[in-house]
Amino acid sequence: MPGSAPNLSVKNLTPVLAIVAVGVIAWGFMSSYYTVQPEERAVVKRFGKVVAINDPGLHFKLPFGVDTVQKVATERVMKQEFGFRSADTDGERTEYSTEDFPDESLMLSGDLNIIDVEWVVQYRISDPMKFLYQQRDAERTLRDISESVMRRVVGNRLGSEVLTTARVAISALARDEIQEAMQSYDNGIHVVTVELQDVVPPAAVQPAFNEVNEARQERERMINEATKQANQEIPKARGEANRVLSEAQGYAAERINYAKGETARFNAILAEYRVAPEVTRTRMYLETLFQVLPNVGAVYVVKDGTSTPLPVMDLRRPRPAAQEAAQ
Repeated sequence: MPGSAPNLSVKNLTPVLAIVAVGVIAWGFMSSYYTVQPEERAVVKRFGKVVAINDPGLHFKLPFGVDTVQKVATERVMKQEFGFRSADTDGERTEYSTEDFPDESLMLSGDLNIIDVEWVVQYRISDPMKFLYQQRDAERTLRDISESVMRRVVGNRLGSEVLTTARVAISALARDEIQEAMQSYDNGIHVVTVELQDVVPPAAVQPAFNEVNEARQERERMINEATKQANQEIPKARGEANRVLSEAQGYAAERINYAKGETARFNAILAEYRVAPEVTRTRMYLETLFQVLPNVGAVYVVKDGTSTPLPVMDLRRPRPAAQEAAQ
């Protein structure tokens, strides 16, 4: 009996060793491959040294933790939010947290006004190895640089410009300066865009700001109305002036032409008068009678000593064309 005890212990250990062996084999098999998604790149390290950067797909590595894989989403556009936080996304609708972050959003403008600025920095990782190992925390660096740049850009602008017309210019300038800083650090981050979200005055001065804004809008409305009225009245006055000027020029031309015609007629009569004074004088006398007598009432010719009028020609009746031609 004493000699059979060791044999029993070996028999009891055999299933345990088999289970351990199977576990080791399974571990080695499971740790010998990995899959990289289409939007990722894999950085492979062997005893802490980077040995490969693999593209999407199925890949193999040394098992048992000899090779470690760190996946980086290089094709995904990521974002950092300032002054607000996205709480949850329900389908296509984004919900935001009700918590305020005044340490990030409150800024001082160039005219010493306090403005509450919320913005988003969108970026992607262009070089996974630099992103992981060039800096200790590249994303924290991006956040600090973004906040510093935005405060400086807003501080160089008037508060009214930041709240109204300069939002696009501020976004573009901040994006360029943040990207320049990332390139100087060489941390593998590429800034895609910087977008301003809500740019409003602080809640404590919101009513006063609304009143000022309403006054500015009223001023702009009155300026637009005045400009509209000026655009209507000035062309109208110019058209009226041109009409009066054209009528005056037409009247002047008419009077001048009439005077020239009368002068030419007078010169023609004068030439005839010099040739035959008596004939010309008689003709002028008769022409005057023919012009004056039709405007007179009834004309009677009475013989001396009688009261019976003699029949005369009706001077107001138009003469036949044959008689005018004969005369």
